[in-house]
Amino acid sequence: MIQITLPDNSRREFPGPVSVAEVAQSIGPGLAKMTVAGKVDGRLVDASDIIDHDAKLQIITPKDDEGLEIIRHSTAHLVGHAVKQLYPTAKMVIGPVIDEGFYYDISFERPFTPEDVAAIEARMRELIAQDYDVVKKMTPRAEVIEVFKSRGEDYKLRLVEDMPDEQAMGLYYHQEYVDMCRGPHVPNTRFLKVFKLTKLAGAYWRGDAKNEQLQRIYGTAWADKKQLDQYIQRIEEAEKRDHRKLGKELDLFHIDEVAPGVVFWHPKGWAIWQQVEQYMRGIYRDTGYWEVKGPQILDKSLWEKTGHWQNYRDNMFTTESEKREYALKPMNCPGHVLIFKSDLRSYRDLPLRYGEFGQCHRNEPSGALHGIMRVRGFTQDDGHIFCTEDQILDECIAYTEQLQKVYADFGFTDILYKVATRPENRVGSDELWDKAEHAVMESLRRSGVDFIISPGDGAFYGPKIEYTLRDAIGRQWQCGTMQVDFNTAERLGGEYVTESSGRAHPVMLHRAIVGSLERFIGMLIEHHSGAMPAWLAPVQVAVLNISEGQADYAAQVAKTLQNQGLRVQLDLHNEKITYKIRKHSLQKLPYILVVGDKEKEAGAVAVRARGNQDLGAMSLESFTQRLVQDVADKR
Repeated sequence: MIQITLPDNSRREFPGPVSVAEVAQSIGPGLAKMTVAGKVDGRLVDASDIIDHDAKLQIITPKDDEGLEIIRHSTAHLVGHAVKQLYPTAKMVIGPVIDEGFYYDISFERPFTPEDVAAIEARMRELIAQDYDVVKKMTPRAEVIEVFKSRGEDYKLRLVEDMPDEQAMGLYYHQEYVDMCRGPHVPNTRFLKVFKLTKLAGAYWRGDAKNEQLQRIYGTAWADKKQLDQYIQRIEEAEKRDHRKLGKELDLFHIDEVAPGVVFWHPKGWAIWQQVEQYMRGIYRDTGYWEVKGPQILDKSLWEKTGHWQNYRDNMFTTESEKREYALKPMNCPGHVLIFKSDLRSYRDLPLRYGEFGQCHRNEPSGALHGIMRVRGFTQDDGHIFCTEDQILDECIAYTEQLQKVYADFGFTDILYKVATRPENRVGSDELWDKAEHAVMESLRRSGVDFIISPGDGAFYGPKIEYTLRDAIGRQWQCGTMQVDFNTAERLGGEYVTESSGRAHPVMLHRAIVGSLERFIGMLIEHHSGAMPAWLAPVQVAVLNISEGQADYAAQVAKTLQNQGLRVQLDLHNEKITYKIRKHSLQKLPYILVVGDKEKEAGAVAVRARGNQDLGAMSLESFTQRLVQDVADKR
């Protein structure tokens, strides 16, 4: 007898080995129809897989996260089925699941067009309507090789070569189409009805620009149409908020091929940058950090000591002078250790907190660059705290409080917290890891927040907290971090005099709140849809005259506001006032002031707020107080 234990702890007995689908059928035909796969003793398996021992079983349906992921993976295979029917000479490469969707990389003799994608999607719908079963066959390695040789699938053969220890592999058959996968996959195409192919892109074999170029078809799949409609609406909203589009429309920045991956900031964009940097500088000052500045170029020997030269060399920009090799720094940490060790430190000096707006360079692949979100040259609000083991908890608590205030001021109130714990390959004793992991988790408990644990995802030198923001349309951005490092200070010779007059290496806490300023400003642009709150807006108010007769008064109003430290644009162009109002409204300014003869005589201004709100006439003093208060309140 085989005994199956279900999630509610109920048990079912079967006279012999039984499939996941058969267990579901024994519970009820409704569940059987919804069964995508199973989880046997915590391991995902196909609905057709046989259970031959007493086991715990969870039936996976489209309502489960795992079920949705399986649907997406199976839809990627369906792309392959449709492509091979329409374009038999195409060679299939890989088709993984990604966040909210999937893609398939394909090698084909000509570029696919949007019309091709539409045809592929239409053929996929025809195949789904056939309601065919997806059949899994565990196949000996030699037979797998013959299958793909006979089909001319060169890339599949290369993937088989990458798995020399696999003596049997799962082949999934969509009628005449066959693909290789660990699975699981849906048992029938009826689960794949709610999908959409979304875009075309280029890709490289194995992600290496030195290899041949492939074509990538992206798509999304969902459990029901309502979810798909919500996703499409979210994507459309994201396109409207795209920081690259808004950056051009609002004249904030541009990227030029003469410096790929590096940003040219225009006056308005640089005004936002300065507000972010000066705000963070105030945070440094108010929370006990000393601002420092390290050099851009450092000798190869330093990067050898840190391990970067051996493990990160291809991502570093290098140069040479007088037969010495140097690298542009990809991070600021080693420089801060050198500042720390430049003097004899005492335990009484700890914790010692350094902060830097440190410019870093990383040689990212050109295909990975994305506006100002993913660049090669960027500046971090990088901080490092040198402390004792016993100070880790207090520093982590203080940091989380600091970070929550910063994010709230920038308009982010929904924060997700994750603790990444010790990986298999690590440095330091288990006792030290126990203490560090307890400190980071306890710091979040004392901060009153819920968190998830990501086992084994910590750095080799210590655990870390990751802070993820959810923006106005629900997207998640991993942003802040607190990393506990037992290793770097020791490797670079950083030490302090202990209370007993001995020597010890400090624990080094790596922390960044906004991280890359470029990326964070891109996030702000998209979160606020370009309509920055008054304190961040590059232009806080525009002053417009109706006719030449109010030009002097308009200039006087602008000067008065500028003397209050406000960012003002004066528009005296000889244009219709309706045109001027529309022009500045499209720039998403917090306020527009219009002055005509009535306002000039009364010493007043006609105020329009963002969103086409007509606030009427008010004294210049009243308006100034309003805007100054908006800025002070971070509204």
